[in-house]
Amino acid sequence: MSQSVIHTSKVLRQIVIGQVQAISDEQFDVQPNGFNNTIRWNVGHMIYWMDQFSTLCFDSPSFIPDHYQSLFNSGTKPSSWTIAPPSKEELLQFLSMQLSRFSELTPEILDAPLKSPFVMGPFHFDTAGELFNFALVHEGIHLGTVSSQLKAMQ
Repeated sequence: MSQSVIHTSKVLRQIVIGQVQAISDEQFDVQPNGFNNTIRWNVGHMIYWMDQFSTLCFDSPSFIPDHYQSLFNSGTKPSSWTIAPPSKEELLQFLSMQLSRFSELTPEILDAPLKSPFVMGPFHFDTAGELFNFALVHEGIHLGTVSSQLKAMQ
């Protein structure tokens, strides 16, 4: 099962990268009616949380700039930004860097217990694979949001 999660992570991230590459710069900062954020925020949010989850899952250092927390953490929004957000190109670089790191994963790594269980509301994760799989579900949710935002712009 763990090998399937690794495969899914690579496929999902390739889909995300392809989708982001196809989005025009003009669409990146549009906030359609009914949405709390923009495409740029959703892409940055995926990068930020995959980095956070990877740090927890694999005890790896963060590879993103510190200011991503103030831009892309849960509860943030572009209308509150006080610093310039990263460019589409920078976001694509981080998406690609994270994809490369997925190739380093093994079933043994995913089966390893977390240093301490991760609890988020009613959800409880004990292994790296459980939490990493949740990170993929989270990414899929935000990919769906991006697709919905693009449709709303038409």
